[in-house]
Amino acid sequence: MAETEGKFDFAIDRGGTFTDVFARLPDGRERVLKLLSRDPQNYKDAPTEGIRRVLEEETGRAFPRDQPVDTSLIGWIRMGTTVATNALLEREGERTALLVTKGFKDLLHIGTQARPKLFDLEVAVPEVLYEEVIEVDERVVLRRDGCQLPRKDPKRVVTGSTGDSLEVWKELDLKHVEKELRGVLSRGITSVAVLLLHSYTWSDHEKAVGALARSLGFTQVSLSSEVMPMVRAVPRGYTVCADAYLTPNIRQYLKGFTSGFKGGLKDVDVLFMQSDGGLTPMEKFCGSRAILSGPAGGVVGYAVTSFSQMEEKPVIGFDMGGTSTDVSRYAGQYEHVFEATTAGVTLQAPQLDINTVAAGGGSRLFFRSGMFVVGPESAGAHPGPACYRKGGPLTVTDANLALGRLLPSFFPKIFGPGEDEPLSTEDTMKHFRLLTQEINVFLSSNQSQVTTNNHTVSNGDSAMSVEEVAMGFIRVANEAMCRPIRALTQAKGHDTSQHVLACFGGAGGQHACAIARALGMKTVFIHKYSGVLSAYGLALADVVEEVQEPCSLQYDARCFVELDRRVEQLSRRCRDTLCARDFNSDQITTEVFLHLRYEGTDCALMVTAADYPSNAQSCQAGDFRSAFTKRYLKEFGFTIPDRPIMVDDIRVRGCGKSGIKSVYKTKMGFKHAKPVTMTKCYFEDGYLDTSVYLWEELPCGDSIQGPAIIIDKNSTILVEPCCEAHRTEGGDVCIAVGSDPHCALGTELNTVQLSIFSHRFMSIAEQMGRVLQRTSISTNIKERLDFSCAVFGPDGGLVSNAPHIPVHLGAMQETVQYQIRTLGNELREGDVLLSNHPCAGGSHLPDLTVITPVFRKELSKPVFFLASRGHHADIGGITPGSMPPHSTTLEQEGAVFTSFKLVTGGVFQEEAVTEALMAPAQYPDCSGTRNLHDNLSDLRAQVAANQRGSQLVGELIDSYGLAVVQAYMGYIQSNAELAVRDMLRDFARCRRQQTGSLEVESEDFMDDGTPIRLRVQINEEEGSAVFDFSGTGTEVWGNCNAPRAITLSALIYCLRCMVGQDIPLNQGCLAPIKVIIPPGSILQPSQNAAVVGGNVLTSQRVVDVIFKAFEVCAASQGCMNNISFGTENVGYYETVAGGAGAGPGWNGRSGVHSHMTNTRITDPEILEKRYPVILEQFSLRPDSGGAGKHCGGDGVIRKLLFRNKVVLSVLTERRSTRPYGLKGGEDGAAGLNLLHRADGRQLNLGAKTSVPLQPGDMFCLYTPGGGGYGGEEETSNRPKTKHRRLNETFLERGSVFEYRMAQEGV
Repeated sequence: MAETEGKFDFAIDRGGTFTDVFARLPDGRERVLKLLSRDPQNYKDAPTEGIRRVLEEETGRAFPRDQPVDTSLIGWIRMGTTVATNALLEREGERTALLVTKGFKDLLHIGTQARPKLFDLEVAVPEVLYEEVIEVDERVVLRRDGCQLPRKDPKRVVTGSTGDSLEVWKELDLKHVEKELRGVLSRGITSVAVLLLHSYTWSDHEKAVGALARSLGFTQVSLSSEVMPMVRAVPRGYTVCADAYLTPNIRQYLKGFTSGFKGGLKDVDVLFMQSDGGLTPMEKFCGSRAILSGPAGGVVGYAVTSFSQMEEKPVIGFDMGGTSTDVSRYAGQYEHVFEATTAGVTLQAPQLDINTVAAGGGSRLFFRSGMFVVGPESAGAHPGPACYRKGGPLTVTDANLALGRLLPSFFPKIFGPGEDEPLSTEDTMKHFRLLTQEINVFLSSNQSQVTTNNHTVSNGDSAMSVEEVAMGFIRVANEAMCRPIRALTQAKGHDTSQHVLACFGGAGGQHACAIARALGMKTVFIHKYSGVLSAYGLALADVVEEVQEPCSLQYDARCFVELDRRVEQLSRRCRDTLCARDFNSDQITTEVFLHLRYEGTDCALMVTAADYPSNAQSCQAGDFRSAFTKRYLKEFGFTIPDRPIMVDDIRVRGCGKSGIKSVYKTKMGFKHAKPVTMTKCYFEDGYLDTSVYLWEELPCGDSIQGPAIIIDKNSTILVEPCCEAHRTEGGDVCIAVGSDPHCALGTELNTVQLSIFSHRFMSIAEQMGRVLQRTSISTNIKERLDFSCAVFGPDGGLVSNAPHIPVHLGAMQETVQYQIRTLGNELREGDVLLSNHPCAGGSHLPDLTVITPVFRKELSKPVFFLASRGHHADIGGITPGSMPPHSTTLEQEGAVFTSFKLVTGGVFQEEAVTEALMAPAQYPDCSGTRNLHDNLSDLRAQVAANQRGSQLVGELIDSYGLAVVQAYMGYIQSNAELAVRDMLRDFARCRRQQTGSLEVESEDFMDDGTPIRLRVQINEEEGSAVFDFSGTGTEVWGNCNAPRAITLSALIYCLRCMVGQDIPLNQGCLAPIKVIIPPGSILQPSQNAAVVGGNVLTSQRVVDVIFKAFEVCAASQGCMNNISFGTENVGYYETVAGGAGAGPGWNGRSGVHSHMTNTRITDPEILEKRYPVILEQFSLRPDSGGAGKHCGGDGVIRKLLFRNKVVLSVLTERRSTRPYGLKGGEDGAAGLNLLHRADGRQLNLGAKTSVPLQPGDMFCLYTPGGGGYGGEEETSNRPKTKHRRLNETFLERGSVFEYRMAQEGV
């Protein structure tokens, strides 16, 4: 790459609020500049203005604003920009049409079918990016060995890029496509995205459609096979839509940017940062790879600067901004993800794993039901925090100002309506005094009302001061930011405390010491350009060229020659492209990655063999088998030695080394640092004298003892007590974090500690879940994440539960309390229990619960309990999968455990549990477990997860004492109780005003006519209620009986939805509730009753009945649509979406899961690749939602054509009863299960059946719609759901967020 000596080089990060400029001057000096991204009164474009100012100030020549900038002095320009992200958030991209294979027009609307927020009854999903859909009449399917479909005509056979053979079932009808495209063009749409099934491997049809669109005059044509050729149609479809939607915006921006320079920057090397942390030429910068363009520069910045200086210790990047905080990790290699969601759009593209959490300087502060809450709502740039003088709310920034940690005299006077005033301490303190008064009123009024653990909650002797309140919010915000950092490191088997915290961004310096201390880290590193590190990172970055293609090879000796050939071909493409950009061969490096997984699993890892040279047993690119197995062992705790390894994708990343080397050094001095002033800052011990230093005046090498404040042009750094800061030779600040002289905490209630303990207990349950996922072996637990982990008090009461799988909520508490009642004094240290029986709090038999009592020295009874519940794929019974549609007794559903000692005295009872798992074979037509190895492995993983939880709670007890930890377990339960009581009082007040009655009732029916009845009596004064299910139908002959635990789970789910805000989900939710369920009914069946359908079907009807009584919303589809098929060799199970119910102010969402399930559906391409089935159609079912002022959501149509003989099982509801409408809204349509036989016959299968199918048979599923809300006469036409601006509410992203979404999608 050409040298640019003697010229000005610029690296510019254009953010949403500020634009940061880093300039390297001809004499080697460096300077930085920060200006507003939008200031139309003074300049058109911020990056251009930044360049103009530097050139003018450094050369002394005039560079007029109204003339294009002379480029003769510019060497290169590198930019990161949020243009694409903002267009996505604001939904202000180009008008776009989607072309998709016929039968799949709603595929991207349905997506994974999971709803984003589990407890929001209004399912607010971001709108799709396309405006119109054209269905392309074409179809290509993978050839499958052993396919028995009757062949009516020969199909054209083609070979894909993966080596797979495909059959062209329907040739492309270009005439029809042309007609449709002309119509779209006539309506002013000039951008198209093309998504055809299996185009990742065979793209001829997509290329033909693309060529046609270009010839017709479309200005942007994005093909999924070119944008990201990876298997899985849904994320590839989202990615190609984002590319078509955003790339025109980027082009428009680039056109405006280049127009500000003479010659349009033709002779200047202009590079843009991509989401993967690499630079690319301006002309190749596209929408799908631009989403993280801004934050990526920051990751490169801290990775290059701090990793080497910190003796190559792994680093956590901590970038705290105004609305959110970005967290990432670097340990010598950039950590990428290849599928991530931003603004509701899942993109398949290499992206740095940047985890964004809802805690920034502008995050709002709330006090809710006794809890300090920070975010996720943000004050934004306008009006901003209260101290900005624009009428804004209290935020984290205000809390720092109230504590004296921000000094208004060091801030520019840019606040207030005229943007000419300083930060307002007065406004902040006024707001805090009001909030403090509210908190103290609450504390005094609730002091004697709430009891827990048989003692009255007391909050100590005195009311809280303003400073204690502000400090409380800071501590809660810090704990909220610690949780994703723990998750990010521990998810992959790393020790959080062994990292350095690299802090940058405007707000991070005030929190860095506290966060590092909470995580056990010893060092905080803050670069001299921390305020503009994203811009500086651009200057340090390399030019990257990536190529990737799908693959279907096995990683073994037979395929190495082909694998090496394809690797070399891709590597050559990378090198040739970089050479064409003037890089010398010695500046170019290439790195090969293989996307590997064990056959039969979905857990693929993108693996590099950088540290594993090739040998006689590997391909020439490196020993990928060793690299894969070592990383798999590190992340998951085991390997599968006898299982073949599959290559899903081949990726080559070429780097052209072009980053600058910063040679600037600060002279070592012998002076002592002198404070410019002294101030008082509030800490745990009250106000302390705090020295204030200016960064640029700090001598190198001298130490500064905390408490101190270091002021930079763009940030404020707080050095806390017991911490020591010094300036390094490079001019950076390094802080040694000392341990906190621990303040003793009493058992009386401290509301700040209440919020912190709530985070801590949730973090323990989350970390248990990570261990379980890492060490389990089955697909259900490792990949589908069908499990829950929980912490319980000494009475068995639930304290915290993660993740929130609705059907597990509260159910495990019943299991733990049953064991306490049954075994009581027989429990000993080293015992671990196993249970799944419905009478012992079980939901259905495949959900095995492992319970560990934890003891402390000198105490005879357990001080707390830990439990993990996981769904095992098979535990015996009459059908594979242990979910038979026609079971009538419990034994037919698999192995039964009531109070089984899985571990005794620390010894795993393998022989006894094996015998119990094989026991169902003694019953007629039943088998023992069909997968004993996975059962045993997963049970061991559950024991290990509980052990991890025991260790973490033990550490908490060591820190605070047993009495304090148990007291706060009780307080957290009381907090949930308080929130539910408040909700019941509010409902009772409204109900009394409307009807004069405090009693509500409702009734709904199962398809067999069994009624479920509910009468609720509310005590307004106490905020309590009796839920009486008397009158509910008797136990049924079949498996729709629901154990008591299921009803309690449904009840907790409904209460949380009606409370409408985040509360701890624990036993406190049910404390104000008395539940009456008649024994012998469908909701409390006898011990031997079959229950598998109760878990997945009856649970939904219980929710419908509760919401109907409270008139919350119309009924959703009320079914999970359980579909399974299989042979002796293969089995498949799915649940399918339907319509969501409408409510007061919203339409029901179409094609989404509701209430007690949130399972993701298998991608169409994966389904056809792995199973003997063709998906003929997957779309919405028009007009199946109930009409009304607000309409119910539509169900879906799903048609499966079978290639081979299989047995199909369906377990469904709402086939004869319809989901109710409310307040005059119409009912949703009932579902329908049809079978089209290959011989032309059409059969209605009914709601529950198991039927053998022949090749060519097609199962057609029509799922129910949601009920409407409000009379239709109130509106003249079907209204659209209100459009929400996505940036009104904060949107998380990153691998930690994806993991939580996957957990809640079970």
